[in-house]
Amino acid sequence: MKPHKQPRDPVDGVLLLDKPKGLSSNDALMRARRLLNARKAGHGGTLDPMATGLLPLLLGEATKFAHDSLDADKTYLAELTLGTTTDTGDAEGRPLARREVDCDEAAFRAVASAFVGAIEQVPPMHSALKRDGRPLYEYARAGVTVERAARRVTIHAIETLAFAAGRATIRVRCSKGTYVRTLAADIGERLGCGAHLSALRRERVGALSVDDAITLDALEALAPGARRARLAPADSLLAGVPRVDLDAAGSARFLHGQKLRAPDSLQGVDALRVRVYGDQRLLGVAELRQGALVPMRLVAARPDTSRTGPNP
Repeated sequence: MKPHKQPRDPVDGVLLLDKPKGLSSNDALMRARRLLNARKAGHGGTLDPMATGLLPLLLGEATKFAHDSLDADKTYLAELTLGTTTDTGDAEGRPLARREVDCDEAAFRAVASAFVGAIEQVPPMHSALKRDGRPLYEYARAGVTVERAARRVTIHAIETLAFAAGRATIRVRCSKGTYVRTLAADIGERLGCGAHLSALRRERVGALSVDDAITLDALEALAPGARRARLAPADSLLAGVPRVDLDAAGSARFLHGQKLRAPDSLQGVDALRVRVYGDQRLLGVAELRQGALVPMRLVAARPDTSRTGPNP
């Protein structure tokens, strides 16, 4: 007879996890989900196994706003090892070439700063991007290289924090879709010595910071109730989205998916996404279209987890 499985709970919220090195994002998610006994969960942006740092885990109703995490700007602390290139662009790959490093810190800073702004990146073969329904890393593991179109990303800032003995530590603030290991390899090529990404830590996702995150070991050490107390409300993912508050009648109509007249203060504003509240509870998100508030995502009420504190 198979052992009886404990039913999972409809847990809602956002857990800021400090992912350890050596664990995939999905493995980290599954472990945290088990600790919280959550019915539904997802993560807001993959980190490679070699990377550490902020991994927003979305539970229950918060999964409806995953794209807010995925689309947000990111900040990374990255270590580059100069003089060696690898087939993956990072320390987990097979070395391809070794060249002499003949640059000083000033030269490195100058080259790195030249990548600030809108740039074109060719996605690495060892990535989860799909081609004909298969992730690129499957082709790479089979020794097959496929053509990839360059994609435009934005590097908002690069700060050089340390430079010594063929290694450089930089802080990168960038748009969604940026591959930091590709950036490391491109900086190395511009320097003429090659480089690969030897360490990576994600510090921020939008307004969310790793300073507020918890490790898996620390989460496991907590009592079940204390674990759930670590969850932020779903609207923590929507901090940059304008807020609209509705009265009881408007809230009821909104939750039935009905269009409403937009507030007077927003008349004349079009194609604007807003977060909608009723009695201080997040009801969902809507879009302003021709003077109307059009529901886009609705949040289901839960007896114990639906209320959020008032947000500015």
